[in-house]
Amino acid sequence: MTDSDPARKAPGAILGALAALLDGPGLQAGDAIETRFRKDWYAPLGAPPLAVARPRGTAEVAAVLALCNRLGQPVVPQGGLTGLAGAATPQGGEVVLSLERMRGVEEIDAQAGTMTVLAGTTLQAAQDAAREAGWLLAVDLGARGSCQIGGNIATNAGGNRVIRYGMMRDQVLGLEAVLADGTVVSSLNKMQKNNAGYDVRQLFIGSEGTLGVITRAVLRLAPLPAATQTALCALAGYEDVVRLLRHAQRALSGRLSAFEVMWADFYALVTTRVAGVRAPLPAGHPFYVLLDLQGNDSAQDAPVFEAMLESALEAGLIQDAAVAASHKEAASFWLLRDAVAEFPTMWTPSVGFDVSVPIGRIGEFAETLRARVLAAWPGAEMMHFGHVGDSNLHFGVRLPDMDAADFPEHDITDLAYGVVRDFQGSISAEHGVGFHKKPYLHCSRSPEELALMRLLKRSLDPNGILSPGRVFDLG
Repeated sequence: MTDSDPARKAPGAILGALAALLDGPGLQAGDAIETRFRKDWYAPLGAPPLAVARPRGTAEVAAVLALCNRLGQPVVPQGGLTGLAGAATPQGGEVVLSLERMRGVEEIDAQAGTMTVLAGTTLQAAQDAAREAGWLLAVDLGARGSCQIGGNIATNAGGNRVIRYGMMRDQVLGLEAVLADGTVVSSLNKMQKNNAGYDVRQLFIGSEGTLGVITRAVLRLAPLPAATQTALCALAGYEDVVRLLRHAQRALSGRLSAFEVMWADFYALVTTRVAGVRAPLPAGHPFYVLLDLQGNDSAQDAPVFEAMLESALEAGLIQDAAVAASHKEAASFWLLRDAVAEFPTMWTPSVGFDVSVPIGRIGEFAETLRARVLAAWPGAEMMHFGHVGDSNLHFGVRLPDMDAADFPEHDITDLAYGVVRDFQGSISAEHGVGFHKKPYLHCSRSPEELALMRLLKRSLDPNGILSPGRVFDLG
């Protein structure tokens, strides 16, 4: 490829070549490009892409990538556009490669306990199909109705059930992906044990579209729980939070399926500011924990769950507790945790973070962070919540009575990731790096790790067409 290549200088030639590969609905260009393709959930509106390609299958994905690679045309893959790191937001002149037309569950193998699904299938559609067949697709997150399986894999999504079932990575037994040059790599393995050489699926899981485009996957299914026990507990300190976590894990024999921690600031905010959210326990406790057991028999599970809570009360681990008496009440408890989706519109101007810190140090981390933020911005408001049992903490910083134009997001981010670095944590627990966190990747990865990432990128995408500028720079 040279600068004199006419195709490189002529977007019309690229559009014409793409039109020859795709049907009418498969290509949008110019004024026909829908605005929704220009941003993911948390990013500002990106520059108009050159085109939006919407292939119907793997063969068309391969053809589009082969063409773009030959012409040096940058491509950004898109899933359900629910990401929070900006990886799917196009830059000017890029071709968006949307997987939204590649939907459907191709197979549920009851003997293998697997599901084979196309990358554009929404998580909820896959969950529903698994449930109808008597299985559980264990990964679950608030954007389930919009996020897509391919995007879940490309970002290694986490969610509410990681403590029991693991990240998205742990659900993927095999996958199919298309490399930058159009080569289709099919590794649709159904076996948990397969040590025949390198595990190539791991190259693409969590790569955020920089190494290849995932087109289908084989997902591990779990037995479908028949009953769930849910409780909300109030605690006096973070040490008690960790003690309750370990107590519940032992007492419930591995059936603890969620352990969501809310600091007092978060609990007060959602129970007073978010419509439809009630407070099952009084405000004023330092911590609240939402936990549940997924089992197979309510008659047997309920006494075990209640005994665990009673012993925790007797040991002073918890100060108060409310046990959901019905599915409806359990859902109302979960509204507390899911109310975070309202924050971008009702808690502004603010900036949110998704980090990991070793479990034993999360309480200290939050205290250190709060002290440093308040020292720099005395009027700041903060809120903290997280899965905690998997090391994940979310927090937000708001400066009330400040215009959005004056909000010092960059300065707050510098401070926050500096604390993450000091605690040897990760700047991204479950939402990826994308554009937003790229300047801070060095806070969590060593120079040697970054060098290896760049080596992989150059090897699999030598022309640098796939999601250029995301995660890290090649320079």
